[in-house]
Amino acid sequence: MKLNTGDAFPSIELLLPGGRSIRVPDGLGAGYRVILFYRGH
Repeated sequence: MKLNTGDAFPSIELLLPGGRSIRVPDGLGAGYRVILFYRGH
């Protein structure tokens, strides 16, 4: 999925180390954020 200028970031639940999870972008609070997904290449 490619986002364009003005598109809303889709809601995604990420599993964190230790068994916790966070819902992005809802769980990040207000303001600007940078999210980087590294696929291991």
